[in-house]
Amino acid sequence: MTTATDNGSGTMADARREMATAKADALVEALPWLDRFHGETVVIKYGGHAMTDEELRAGFAQDLVFLRYAGLRPVVVHGGGPQVTEFLERLGIESTFTAGLRVTTPETIDVVRMVLAGKVNKDIVGLVNRYRPFAIGLSGEDANLFTAERKLAMVNGEPVDIGLVGDIVATDPSAIQALIEDGRIPVVSSVARGEDGETYNVNADTAAAALAVALGAAKLVVLTDVDGLYRDWPASTEVISQLTAGELEELLPALSAGMIPKMEACLTAVRGGVPRAHVLDGRLKHAVLLEIFTDSGIGTMVCAEDPPPAKGDDPRTPEGADSEGDDAR
Repeated sequence: MTTATDNGSGTMADARREMATAKADALVEALPWLDRFHGETVVIKYGGHAMTDEELRAGFAQDLVFLRYAGLRPVVVHGGGPQVTEFLERLGIESTFTAGLRVTTPETIDVVRMVLAGKVNKDIVGLVNRYRPFAIGLSGEDANLFTAERKLAMVNGEPVDIGLVGDIVATDPSAIQALIEDGRIPVVSSVARGEDGETYNVNADTAAAALAVALGAAKLVVLTDVDGLYRDWPASTEVISQLTAGELEELLPALSAGMIPKMEACLTAVRGGVPRAHVLDGRLKHAVLLEIFTDSGIGTMVCAEDPPPAKGDDPRTPEGADSEGDDAR
């Protein structure tokens, strides 16, 4: 005779088995990707809501440690615009923007350096090192990692000086490579030196792309606060799963101001030899792991091939993996 207690125990046991089986299935799905990307460098631009929500921050740190233990070599590049604005307000310094770029005076660049290299960077390093002591923080000024020259904003077709804002013109990844070889996770703030002796505030998306190219990374991943690149925003919320560099180049002029630097970074990376660049929704916990270790992936992927490869021919699909029914990510 079966009692109610027996039924309850059986139901709980079945539920546990189902959960265990689902976890095993996830691990099996990840196996070909673990093999494909073992020993590869992945540059991740960290920003948006993922930097401010405590649960997402912890999840991101866990992702980095997982990547490191899985045999990948993650490198993080970050900005911190909202944090800079907050500190400027505390100091009574007004923030001014021209053509979407922060006008950076000598007084402002001191705050930018302090906040990005001294506060935001160390917060990220400390969070990762709670799990394992892998992370080491650097500024783009360290060991001449990034060299920049003054950038002019274009307003109504005319160049306008916006102060100590720079475009990266040279990247020396040797310090990053040494840290990677030592098993560390470099965390880089987006500040650069200039040949003129000045320090420049540089866009973190641009910096991440430059570093991905210099390191010969397998992927550039850009975390943002949208699902990916929308096909026809705001008329539609359909996300473009995959497109070529050529297709992206045609779309760029019509994109929203916020998406342009992110998609330009993806284009720069792919044109520079990085096989794949991705824009992911950083509001999704473990977004990085979902992109790298699942068959379907998430967000928008930019690749160099033209025309787009067939699903079974996509280099993103590991040899022997079954790509039927899913986008080859």
